[in-house]
Amino acid sequence: MSKIGKKPIQVPKSVEAKVSSPAGRRAVSLTVKGPKGELKKDFDQTIDISVNGNEIVLKLKKETNDKKVLALWGLTRSLIDNMVRGVSEGFEKGLEFEGVGYKANVKGNDLELNLGYSHPITVKAPPGISFKVEKNTIKVIGIDKELVGHVAALIRSKRLPEPYQGSGIKYTGEIIRRKAGKKAAATA
Repeated sequence: MSKIGKKPIQVPKSVEAKVSSPAGRRAVSLTVKGPKGELKKDFDQTIDISVNGNEIVLKLKKETNDKKVLALWGLTRSLIDNMVRGVSEGFEKGLEFEGVGYKANVKGNDLELNLGYSHPITVKAPPGISFKVEKNTIKVIGIDKELVGHVAALIRSKRLPEPYQGSGIKYTGEIIRRKAGKKAAATA
């Protein structure tokens, strides 16, 4: 049994969930609508998804000991829980940048980064994502947790943190292991 998969998901009063099975497809579709927006996702048919009042319950269609199916059960439950939390509260991922002349600005829906290159880098916001910049922090905000994490990773990849001076873009709270330079290593 999946410890995570068998837990029911509590749905807040402001959120509406609907399950549908399109004909001719091997997937179950779940639509979650809330105050922040609407998300729709398809899930494998080996897991039975049902909405009972203010709970979403997941069960296996056939009892099995197949590890892949049990892992899929827990994964499906986590994905649905993230959908419910996203449309009710939203998700936010923080990034910090450090370096001489490094700047970030929001221009319309896009993020413009000056990261020590000869040209500014523009990161276009996909639908459902917004940026907020304060001093040396960038916040990626949206309702889809997967998309928020993907965009944050894309921004981080534009200038990875380097271990000598510590300049670059890192996640908020991320610890970068610093290395001693040649001068410090030679004296030791």
